[in-house]
Amino acid sequence: MDRKLITVGWREWVSLPHLNIQSIKAKIDTGARTSCLHAFSIQPFQKNKKEWVRFGMHPEQQNTELEVYCEAEVVDKRIVTDSGGHKEERYVIITDLVLSEQRWPIEITLSNRESMLFRMLLGRTAMENRILVNPHKSFLSGKQTAEKQKDIIV
Repeated sequence: MDRKLITVGWREWVSLPHLNIQSIKAKIDTGARTSCLHAFSIQPFQKNKKEWVRFGMHPEQQNTELEVYCEAEVVDKRIVTDSGGHKEERYVIITDLVLSEQRWPIEITLSNRESMLFRMLLGRTAMENRILVNPHKSFLSGKQTAEKQKDIIV
């Protein structure tokens, strides 16, 4: 592996550019295998003979006024057990994640996280061979902006 590991805190600002989410606060969750994104009004549809999903999301904590609508190809549907032991079938999509000065594709499940503090969880599979977590720190990468994303490493 020739890429340097990114050291992050237990929460970080990330970007999901393919979903038009420039900046979202994510909990870095080493206890979760798969990443999860807040989604509501999830509507499956067909596009080019493939299954896609359209959904809304609130990228800011405690702000339901700001809504972003996204579309992505569905790569799977999985039964996921949350931290409370509840099982839920979720759509799985793949989208690019931007963190610090790197960009890479990750799998994300979609679930309504309206009652949760974080709109996104970044799970272990998305971190593998890329991230080192310092649980005593927060926001080591800074907030994602369009200007910062010009020179990211793919």
